[in-house]
Amino acid sequence: MSDKGTIIAGLVIFLALVTFPIWYALGGEGDSSPPDLEMPTDATQCVEDKDYMTANHMDLLNQWRDAVVREGRREYTSSSGEKHTMSLTGTCLNCHSNRDAFCTQCHDYANVEPGCWDCHVEPKGN
Repeated sequence: MSDKGTIIAGLVIFLALVTFPIWYALGGEGDSSPPDLEMPTDATQCVEDKDYMTANHMDLLNQWRDAVVREGRREYTSSSGEKHTMSLTGTCLNCHSNRDAFCTQCHDYANVEPGCWDCHVEPKGN
C-alpha cells in the first residue's frame, strides 16, 4: 500500500515535462540578439518610420493585400501624408531587393515563414 515512491516519481516527471520549455529556452542556440540588417543605401525613408515598420510591417502588408484585392484601392497614405502605391514588389522590394541580406535574416530570427511568396514571385537572394 506504499505508493509514495510512485507518486514522487510521477511528480518529478510531471514537473520535468511542465518546465521543459523553460529549460529548453535557457539552453538557447547561442546569441539571441536581433540580426544586423543591411539597410537599403539608395533610399532615405520607408513608407512609415523604422520602429513602426519593424513592429507592424506584417500587419501593414496584410492591410494592403486586403485593400488592393478586396476593395480595389491601390494608394496608401502614410502617417506623414506621403502617398505610396500598395505593392510588395513595386514598393517594398524596390528598396529591400536583397532578400538574403534583409528579409530572410529577420524571418529566420523570428522563426516565421511569410506567406508573401504564395502569390508573389520570390525575389532572388543576392
